[in-house]
Formats: sequence, structure tokens, C-alpha cells
Amino acid sequence: MNLTNRHLLLGVTGGIAAYKAAELARLLVKAGAEVQVVMTQAATRFVAPLTFEALTGNSVCTDLFDSAHEAAMGHIELARWADLVVVAPATADFMARLAAGRADDLLTTLCVATKAPVAVAPAMNQQMWANAATQESIKTLEGFHMLIWGPAAGEQACGDVGPGRLFEAAQLFQLVCEHFATGLFAGVRALITAGPTHEALDPVRFIGNRSSGRMGFAMAQALVEEGAEVTLVAGPVSMKTPRGVTRIDIESAMQMHSEVMQRVTTCDLFVATAAVADYRPQQSAAEKIKKSGEKLTIELIRNPDILANVASLENSPYTVGFAAETERLEEYAQRKRIDKRIDIIAANLVGAAEGGFESTQNALTVFWEGGQQQLPLTDKLRLARQFITLMSEHFYARTGT
Repeated sequence: MNLTNRHLLLGVTGGIAAYKAAELARLLVKAGAEVQVVMTQAATRFVAPLTFEALTGNSVCTDLFDSAHEAAMGHIELARWADLVVVAPATADFMARLAAGRADDLLTTLCVATKAPVAVAPAMNQQMWANAATQESIKTLEGFHMLIWGPAAGEQACGDVGPGRLFEAAQLFQLVCEHFATGLFAGVRALITAGPTHEALDPVRFIGNRSSGRMGFAMAQALVEEGAEVTLVAGPVSMKTPRGVTRIDIESAMQMHSEVMQRVTTCDLFVATAAVADYRPQQSAAEKIKKSGEKLTIELIRNPDILANVASLENSPYTVGFAAETERLEEYAQRKRIDKRIDIIAANLVGAAEGGFESTQNALTVFWEGGQQQLPLTDKLRLARQFITLMSEHFYARTGT
């Protein structure tokens, strides 16, 4: 199972079954997920936080009023960070407080504050499970569209036999995997370009642009999350490679062109997010250019158009373009889409309040033959996920797969 780059918030409450949560954390991390554990104070009486820290590589959060995190509204940041919240085990007390909308500790606060799906895995004595108040809590949580995973029936720690056992870690892990098993691009071979290119004037100077590469890296991460086999050709940026992505680093437009054309015939999807320099110096000086006269004339020649070259191939992959504009967004984006004969293009304004270069957020207007759609301002990874979901319908309509 592949949970690469998924953000899992694992909540642990105070029941004897808390020991199973440690195995669940191990399985999630092994599958590639980033796991953040939040424990109630009672849970720490059953399993030490150090156990989860060793398994996940992240510090465990236990206190709503932890000054080290709350200066930056840490509980809200965690709530935004999570792709899925899993509370395992979930005690009768925890579920009752959550059903009542209580937010009197860190874990209930996160469950109330997050927009991510919340899955609750009950664990308690069979009589507590059968209690009318507990059953009412379950109905209320289901009415809140929370997922109820369990309980199982069997022998319990207290000696009773009946429903109330926490699902085994392997079963909970399977449920997490199934939750994310959309696999929109499972088996698709994707080639992505990202970042700027640097066109050398001399050994120390270059012509470049402000592209950070964030949108391209977000597209790579979003696609690998959906099962794609992703190769990323990246310009000179310092971003961390998403887990599961094959990265090829280049400097210049000519190097990017060469790497792309070597690989494009074996890919199904080509996504051109890179801000490739349109021109390069006709000659790059072998030594540092020294300051001399009041003016310096540098002759530029045009770089090959990577996106247009890919789109013009006889058996071209599905081609996705990006257009960063400072004005007349629709006009210029549509002209680029038509002139280069690409399948779909995502356009955004740069140098404006809505985001773009050097920003962690962006907004896109997506154009295709006969239609368009706005994707509002949000962080670039969420935007990438929204875009590939939209694009998938058009991809499969053209490829017929």
C-alpha cells in the first residue's frame, strides 16, 4: 500500500487498547505517510509518548496550552495540516465529548477545527459500548459525517466477551489505505518540468526568473499520491524532492530540453510548469565579464520551446501547460493553448496579490477546448490536487483509458 506524502493525524485516547496504536503508527510510516500523534493525558498513562516519537520521527502533542506551539496557533496549524484524522482507540468518554461539540483538550479541538475527514475507532468494555448514551454518541458522530471504524467483537481485557474491541492495527491500516485509494493516475507515467532555468552569461552571472518551483513540485507530489510514476526535471531550486518522485536536476533551457526529449516518448502525461527562459546568450563568456563601458550589449538567441516540441510529436502524450501572466490572462492563455496545440492550460496572474511566483499560495484559471474553470486561491499542494482531479476527466477522455 502507498500512502506517500499523506498527512495522518493519529489521535490516541486513554484505553488499554492504546498499545495497538503504536503498531498502526509503524504501518502508516512504513507506507510513506507523515504521521503526527496527538495523545490525551489519559493515553500517556498507558503508552509513553516516546514510543510514538521513535516510530514517527515527530514529537507527540499532548497539551492544548503548549506555549512552544500555541504562539503560532499550533492546534489550528495541525488541523489544517491533516489529510485524515484517525482516533484509535476512541473511548466512550472521548466520543461523548466530541458528539457534544466539546473542545476542552487538544485532540477534541483538532477534531472540531479540521476540515479533514475524521475516523473514530471505538474501544471499550462491551457493556459501555451497549450503553444507550454511547450509541447516541455514535449516531451523532455519524450525523456529523465522521467515519466509525469498529468495534470488533471478542474477548476483552476485563474478561468480558462481546463487541467493543479495537480493530487490529492491520485492519485499521487497510481502512486508511482504502480511504485514499482513489488512484486517479494509477500506472500513468508522468513527466514534469519545474522551476526556472538559468542561462549563463559567464561563470558567475546568469539570466533567470523568479520561479520558485513550488507549483511543479506540488504537481509531482499530487500525481504520485494518485499512483502515477513521476519523473521531475527540475531547474535550480532548493526544494525537497517529494517521496516517490524521480528527480533530474538541470540548469539551462537546453539541458531541460535534452532531458525531456529523451524521456517524453515513454510517458503518458507531460506537465510543463517550468518557467523556461525564452532566450539565452548567444555566447557565454569563459571568464567573468569585467565592468568597462557605460553600456554592455549581449546578443540573445531563442531557446527551443519544450512544450510546443512535445505537443507536436506524432504520438504526443497528454500535454498540460502553465501560463504566468501579468495582464489579459484569458487572452494570452488561450492563445498559448491554441498556438502550441496543447490539451489543457492552467493560467495565473503574477506580480499581484493573488499569489504566483515566490508565494506558497496560488489561484488558477484552467482552459481547455470548449470550457474553463476557476480554482480559487489556496496553498499550492491543495491547488495541485484540485487541478489534477479536474484534469483527470479530460486526460482519460483523450487517451481512452
